[in-house]
Formats: sequence, structure tokens, C-alpha cells
Amino acid sequence: AATLIRTGVIDICLTGASEASITKFGVASFDRLGALSRRNEDFSQTPAPFDANRDGLVIGEGAAVIILEDLEHARNRGVEILAELAGYGSTTDAFHITAPSETGAGGASAIEKALATAAVNPDEIDYINAHGTGTKLNDISETKAIKAALGEAAFQVPISSTKSMTGHMMGATGALEAIICVMAIQDGVLPPTIHLNDPDPECDLDYIPNHARQVEVEVALSNAFGFGGHNAVLAFRRFTG
Repeated sequence: AATLIRTGVIDICLTGASEASITKFGVASFDRLGALSRRNEDFSQTPAPFDANRDGLVIGEGAAVIILEDLEHARNRGVEILAELAGYGSTTDAFHITAPSETGAGGASAIEKALATAAVNPDEIDYINAHGTGTKLNDISETKAIKAALGEAAFQVPISSTKSMTGHMMGATGALEAIICVMAIQDGVLPPTIHLNDPDPECDLDYIPNHARQVEVEVALSNAFGFGGHNAVLAFRRFTG
């Protein structure tokens, strides 16, 4: 959608998704994949992204829509501009139909592409909304991807998985987490990763455990690393006029 706007094909569009996958078929499918949390007796503490005791994702449902618009078109309409979609990176590593790449190479490449198109350096990132599903493999792979893409700056940037609160809303998740990044820029509040009580030593970045933070945000990234190695990263920047 952003490319269509930048190339002049369209001026404005609605982009987003809705998902209602809590059905017998949907739940059974993810259970057969071994992706679901089984903490049924302690469900208030799951999902637990980046925690040593995480055991899988929890399915959520929801909807989110963003208005993407050419700058001059927005100005002519006189609307408030909430943020700039400054960059985008997309890769497909085709590592496995469900499991993420152990090295995080595909995710790292998507992050690098987003930063390149946004003309943003790793040390300029103020917040990352992680894919952070709470599965054993995903969280380690994403940690490796962030480290590979950002180098030493990875240890300085605050990161959180809001799926710890919303669950995994499948197709709707990417749009919602993009909105969360825009809200972080607008409000200066970084949402936490709840249920993160015993950090996994292999997930050793700043994953904002349990409590929100007040931080001035100029640049925020949204990671979406889906099944089959489909990786997308959005880079949002504060709009300064």
C-alpha cells in the first residue's frame, strides 16, 4: 500500500485486517502444530514471551485498520498526521512451513531493509514491538535477528511483545502492533511484556518486563515474522511537518 502511494498510483487507502480464529478448527490446528500454550491451570501467566518458562502462544481475536495517505493529500484534508511510515522491509526465507530459522537471518534482513529505506541508523531506534509469540523457537530466533541487524545497539533499545497481553490475533496482529508503535510515538509510553518473570538467558535483550515505561519515541519498529518464513518490518517516525 505504501509503495502504491509513493509511486502515485493511489493517494489514500485503508489497510488492516480482522481475525476470528478461536474456532474448533483453528484451535485444533495450532494445537497439532505444538504451538499453543498448555498452562491451562495457570492461564493468567501465559503467554510469556522471552520468559524461560514460556510454552507457546495463546490465540486472540481482533481487528485493526490504518489510514495510509500521501502527505499532500493529508494536508489538503486538514487531518492530524499521527506518524510517518518511513520504511519497510520484507523477506521470505522459506526455512520451514512452521518453524522459524534458527539463525534469525530472514528477520534480520527484513529489519535491515526497513532501516535502509527509512534512512535510520540502529542507534536511532527508540522502541521495537517484537513479534514475540511466546514459543520456544520464535523468541530465540527473533532475539538473534535483532542482534544481527542492530549489532551493539540491540542491547540499548527497549523491546516488548504486546502479544503477551492481546494474544496472537493472526492476520490482525500486524496492523494492531503497527498502531501500538504509532501510539508509542504519540504518547511516549512503551507497553510492557507481561508474564516476563524469569528471562530466558538466550533472550537477553531489554524486553521491558511487566511494567510500561515513559520514553520519548522518535523512531519505532514493528516486527512481524510469520509462519513459513514470511518476515515484514515497518519503521515509523515522528512526523515533524
